[in-house]
Amino acid sequence: MTTEMQEIAITEDKPLLTGQADTVKDAELAARILLDQGQEHSVETPYGVLHVTLHGSRTSRRPAILTFHDVGLDSKSCFSPLFKFEEMQEIVKNFTLIHIDAPGQEEGTAAYPAGYQYPSMETIAEMIPAVLQFFNFRTVIGVGVGAGAYILSKFTLANPDSVEGLVLINIDINARGWIDWAAQKLSSVTSSLTDQIMTHLFSQEELSANTDLVQSHRERISKSSNLANVELFWKTYQGRRDLNIDRSSTFKCPVMLVVGDQAPYEDAAVECNSKLDPTTTSFLKMADAGGLPQLTQPAKLTEAFKYFIQGMGYMASSCMTRLSRSRTTSLSSSYSMDGSRSRSRTLSQGSQGGQMPPSPSQTMEVSC
Repeated sequence: MTTEMQEIAITEDKPLLTGQADTVKDAELAARILLDQGQEHSVETPYGVLHVTLHGSRTSRRPAILTFHDVGLDSKSCFSPLFKFEEMQEIVKNFTLIHIDAPGQEEGTAAYPAGYQYPSMETIAEMIPAVLQFFNFRTVIGVGVGAGAYILSKFTLANPDSVEGLVLINIDINARGWIDWAAQKLSSVTSSLTDQIMTHLFSQEELSANTDLVQSHRERISKSSNLANVELFWKTYQGRRDLNIDRSSTFKCPVMLVVGDQAPYEDAAVECNSKLDPTTTSFLKMADAGGLPQLTQPAKLTEAFKYFIQGMGYMASSCMTRLSRSRTTSLSSSYSMDGSRSRSRTLSQGSQGGQMPPSPSQTMEVSC
């Protein structure tokens, strides 16, 4: 009888273990797919609905990393290559990611009807608090590109207690002047919407070289089903107002400014740097990065982002490797428009443990 019981146990044991293993594998696969794709939400705000994608848990005690994309991009095309980058995973696994799409800009959305009144840049910024409330996050670390950098800046100025840090790529804090306005009017007559946006996103060198990245984005924008919505967002950004930032009225949190060497908004980023508090601002000018450094130089931007987060007191044990080994630094004086010297902190080779060095009298430009 004992032998019979043993035979029965052996017969039933194998399929049970196999089934358990398959169940575990299926659960792990489903979790990986969910993490990769994110959880999509339609968040109601006082000014309309926002499409938001969440990666990670809502229960994290750390601030969420909240991103906002540029014109001509959505959250996926603007940030997926960066946040899916191998060395970025150390950050991704420690923070919740919240990707916001500007109204009507997410892939596959329907075009707005003719005559639709698109929200202003100020109104879009005022929609963000509802997103934080929806996911129950008290604070965030903002990462914005171009128009998204402007929107997050506007949000931060109005809600300083909600933002622990800002990474602003290709920021332009100024409204367009008359010359810019006239040039845009002429461009709208002589150039297609796609060409205008490509000039906004990429440097002249990249456009002339017609790189694979340029070709892929040109095709994506020109064939977009919601191109009418993209045009509305573009016109809204072109009509932005001055942020009116200066040393006495500025961000209360640490800021990292990022721009590519020879990028369309290089001068605008330099001017913004001159107006921010030098004791809380880092300025990263990246060589060979073009107009979208988060796409062309994800390794170096990831390393810089790790330093930035460490300087805020998070991920103190993170290992800095690639940037500290491969980069070279060049010392360059940086001046504001009125000739006074900018003393912003930068990611210098001598930084230890993620802490930013004391404010020097000159700007270290990372040439990597």
